[in-house]
Amino acid sequence: MTPVIAFGEALVDMLSSHLGNDTGQETFTPYAGGAPANVAVACARLGVPSQFLGMVGDDRFGHFLVSELAAHGVNTQGMVLTNEARTALAFVSRDASGERTFDFYRPPAADLLYRLEHLPHGVFEQPAIVHLCSNSLTDPEIADTTLAIANMAKRTGCLVSVDANLRHNLWADGSADAWRVTELLDSAELVKVSLEELDYLRGNHPQDTWLAERLAASVKVIVITDGPNQVTLKGIDLDHTFTPPQVTAVDTTAGGDAFIGGLLAELSRHGIEDNWHQDHEFLVRAVNIACRCGAHAVTRLGAYAALPTHADIEALRNT
Repeated sequence: MTPVIAFGEALVDMLSSHLGNDTGQETFTPYAGGAPANVAVACARLGVPSQFLGMVGDDRFGHFLVSELAAHGVNTQGMVLTNEARTALAFVSRDASGERTFDFYRPPAADLLYRLEHLPHGVFEQPAIVHLCSNSLTDPEIADTTLAIANMAKRTGCLVSVDANLRHNLWADGSADAWRVTELLDSAELVKVSLEELDYLRGNHPQDTWLAERLAASVKVIVITDGPNQVTLKGIDLDHTFTPPQVTAVDTTAGGDAFIGGLLAELSRHGIEDNWHQDHEFLVRAVNIACRCGAHAVTRLGAYAALPTHADIEALRNT
C-alpha cells in the first residue's frame, strides 16, 4: 500500500451540547479534529499507513491531539510541539440537521508556525499520497510552506491530493483568497471541492470552464460533493454521478474528511502509477466507497471517533 501523509492543522473541536434552538446551560465537549488530521485518522482506521505532519502547542490540548492521533494508528513522528503559540480551538455549533458552524480561536495558533525545516528528513523520498487543504493558506508564511510542500512532493514522485475545505472565517478579511486556493488546487492531481466551494472559487467563470481549466493544469480527477446530495466525478473523458446513502445526520463535522479519507485509502491500495486516473472502473468503485464513509461519519458525534472502519462501511453497502 502507498502511505498517506497529511499536512496542516490539528485542532480541538469544542462541540456544543446544544442542537438547533436548544435552551438551557450550554456545555462544550473537546474532540480531536482538524481536516487533514481527520483524513490521516480516516486512512489509519481503514488499514492504510498514514502520517500527520503539523505543529501543535506544548500544552494540554496539543498533547491530547498527539495522543489521540497515535491511539488511532497515525504516525506522529512528524509532529512538532512549540511554546511559541497555543493549540488552535474551534467551537462547533450544530443546527437541528447536524449541520455545523465554527468559531475559530486561530490565529494565533501553533499550526501556523510550521516551516519546511520542521519536515522529517527524507519524508518524501518514497512514493506517497500527500494530502493538503486550504486552511494552511490563511497566513502568508504558512501558505508559502504549504505550496512548497506540494511542489516538493510532486517533484519526488508523490501524488498530491487537495481538499478545498474553505473556512472563510479563518481568513483575515472574512473570505478565502480564491486565487491562492486555486493555486494550491492546481498543484494537485486529485481535488475535492464542494459545490458551494466551486461556485465561490469560479467567480464569474462558468462551471464547465473553471473545471476545464483545472484539468488543463496538473489536476487529473476532480470530485464535487454537495452534502447529502449527488457526488460528481470529473476527469478527462470522465463524468459520473453518485447518490450517497441516505442517513440521519447528527454531526457533519467529519463527513467530508471521511469521504476523502475513504477515497485516498482506496487509492493507496490501488497504487499511484501513472495511469491510476485512467482506471475509470476503479475510480467509480472508490468514490462509491468514499460516499459510504462520509455517510457513516455524519451519524456520529465528533471527528476521529466518527470515522468508519471497513465493517462500518460494509454495513452501508446496500443503503
